[in-house]
Amino acid sequence: MIWETIVILIYSTALLLIFLYALAQLNLLFNYLSAKKKHADAPQWDFSKDDEIPTVTIQLPVYNEMYVMERLLENIASIKYPKDKLEIQVLDDSTDETVETTHAQIKQLQATGLDIKHIRRENRAGFKAGALKEGLKTAKGEFIAIFDADFLPKEDWLFKTIPYFKNPKIGVVQTRWGHLNRDYSILTRVQAFALDAHFTLEQVGRNSKGHFINFNGTAGIWRKSCILDAGNWEGDTLTEDLDLSYRAQLKNWKFLFLENVETPAELPVVISAARSQQFRWNKGGAENFQKMSWRVLRSKDISLKTKLHGMLHLLNSTMFLNILIVALLSIPMLYIKNEYEHLKTYFFVMSFFVISTLIFFICFWFTYKRIYGGGFIQFIKYIGMFFVFFSIAMGFSVHNSIAVLEGHFGKKSDFVRTPKFNISSIKQSWRKNQYLRKGLPANIIIEGILMLYFGFGLYSAFIVGNQGGDFGLFPFHLMLFFGFGFVFFNSLISKV
Repeated sequence: MIWETIVILIYSTALLLIFLYALAQLNLLFNYLSAKKKHADAPQWDFSKDDEIPTVTIQLPVYNEMYVMERLLENIASIKYPKDKLEIQVLDDSTDETVETTHAQIKQLQATGLDIKHIRRENRAGFKAGALKEGLKTAKGEFIAIFDADFLPKEDWLFKTIPYFKNPKIGVVQTRWGHLNRDYSILTRVQAFALDAHFTLEQVGRNSKGHFINFNGTAGIWRKSCILDAGNWEGDTLTEDLDLSYRAQLKNWKFLFLENVETPAELPVVISAARSQQFRWNKGGAENFQKMSWRVLRSKDISLKTKLHGMLHLLNSTMFLNILIVALLSIPMLYIKNEYEHLKTYFFVMSFFVISTLIFFICFWFTYKRIYGGGFIQFIKYIGMFFVFFSIAMGFSVHNSIAVLEGHFGKKSDFVRTPKFNISSIKQSWRKNQYLRKGLPANIIIEGILMLYFGFGLYSAFIVGNQGGDFGLFPFHLMLFFGFGFVFFNSLISKV
């Protein structure tokens, strides 16, 4: 009974942590629904007056972006802003042939009168954070807009964002990401689904009540003095954007999230690219929890509720570890439940997972409705999308849990860029992309074994106990079987 007790305690603890996180998401939903979606009452500069238009530097941190570099520069060059008050820095750490082609294109743009510079470093020290910091040394702008290579801001983007900096307390204005290739595949639709939830429910829900939010690494603008006051960019975590965001807000700078300003971008179309992006985000989140949590807790300038949301925000990626624990122990729990009759009352604790899932279902419906609209037909489509999303998210739990554990235990790793493709149709092939990592991921065998393990969980539902089976966890095991199967087979197919 000792081992059974240990399993029950670990399982229950993980379930409780997931439930607490779900309650925090529910609170963010209430915040989101009560928030003013428009910021019409915020002070803004009048751009009809030339003296109110500030100087802006656009930074483009790039590294080996063969497939999107030309598109990026053409797009940025089309942004409308007074030329005498706009500077563009191409922070190019590339090591391939794009160095020459990028330099040639920049020369052509310079000939049109555009103030654009090609900035190169001797090494990639600090990776993206190091490049941004290097560019900041010579940046002319009072405000620094940042775009990754796969982002395509609309031509009036600066006019929709810069005016809000009239409020001297605003340190960052962040915009919502759009998705150029949302409908390319199931993988891209699932990624878009998750990001839409972040950029509506979470960013608006936190920002509307003055809780910590994060600059998302791109599609936003910093006040230069805010960057410097917060201690400048640091490359000691894989999510330098989250790190600087917290340091700035602990210095009492305010962040403004503009839900209604969309900045289109490309989603990874192949699972290996999604893996590398997920790994970096999740490991970086854990690294920032280790770096920033104590600073948040001991701050005297923020409320208890903001501290609580901040801690859960920093622990966001750690939820994958809790989900993996619950998943792995759910099959032993199924057998324990049916072996020990006197414990059956206790197993109402399993309802925590059902309630948590219901909360996520409700919260994500509002974010889905924000993009696709409401109505019965859309709700039916949403049910299917939620099942697929939840399944695949759990299928990534081994990969993401390894990232989280490395982050918490301080194992350092390089900043692995996400390969870009510049494709939006299934008819276009990504297989010749020269930046894709070769070989199968090391943990694919574990994911294949877990697919079989949860297949056994489905079978177990029919044979446990003496009352004709127990199907309480059957839907959960079905999603796990589908999720790990999706990740496993897509990882194999992408290498064929």
